[in-house]
Amino acid sequence: MASKHGFRKSPADLLSVGPDFVLDQVDSSASPGFSGKKRDAEQVLAERARKLGSLQEQLFAESKFGGSKSILLVLQAMDTAGKGGIVSHVVGSVDPQGVQLHAFKAPTEEEKQHDFLWRIEKQVPRAGMLGVFDRSHYEDVLIHRVHGWADEAELERRYQAINDFEAELTASGTKIIKVMLHISPDTQKERLTARLADPSKYWKYSPGDVTERGFWPQYMQAYQLAFEKTSTEIAPWHVVPADKKWYARLAVQELLVAALESLQLSWPEGDYDLAEERKRVAAS
Repeated sequence: MASKHGFRKSPADLLSVGPDFVLDQVDSSASPGFSGKKRDAEQVLAERARKLGSLQEQLFAESKFGGSKSILLVLQAMDTAGKGGIVSHVVGSVDPQGVQLHAFKAPTEEEKQHDFLWRIEKQVPRAGMLGVFDRSHYEDVLIHRVHGWADEAELERRYQAINDFEAELTASGTKIIKVMLHISPDTQKERLTARLADPSKYWKYSPGDVTERGFWPQYMQAYQLAFEKTSTEIAPWHVVPADKKWYARLAVQELLVAALESLQLSWPEGDYDLAEERKRVAAS
């Protein structure tokens, strides 16, 4: 039986960053627009996964017959915000052959010899693919601002370079969905504590996460500036409250569904004579 719960309004509208957006005013524990509770979330997530899977398959199928469209989901967040859960529970519900995932770590020595977008451009999704960036080119204006690794002139150049890059990517047929998973410092502390209490989660813990916690206000300001500089009409930012993992997963799932629906996908008819091929199969 279909769930009676769902979103009363599209997260694409509810969570988008507009000109008057203020990150400090976002309640990271909220679940805006969703009519249900945690107990309803699993059923809704499963129901919408079927819709997401069908749309993603259409995207992939179109590319086999000349389609040039693709999707790029950009995930940014403070540590423990749930990027991995989005990849597992939302993106993981579609056919993996149509997914192109890349997790950006600290740049290698080779990558440092090039402009910051060089390594990013190599990972953009191919036609028909649902691309996912676990962290992204935005690290180069977030952590670099927080730690003073780039001066103001260079940061301004990077903001403009990002806008140009995303405009070119959009013009080539890629729909970009930019998501910041927003958690509170208290929620992060709870999750870090939980990792240290469970041997199966020790591998997820990094001492550097605690170090970066000390720069929380600076990171929030860096995000605010990034939103102001790079939330554009063609590639707007969406800030998703993520203290409740179930809500964040549902919201990102709906953002993906809306993005795929906006591409007006259809099943390709094939490049063969259908009647003739039916005869050949029947006679074989």
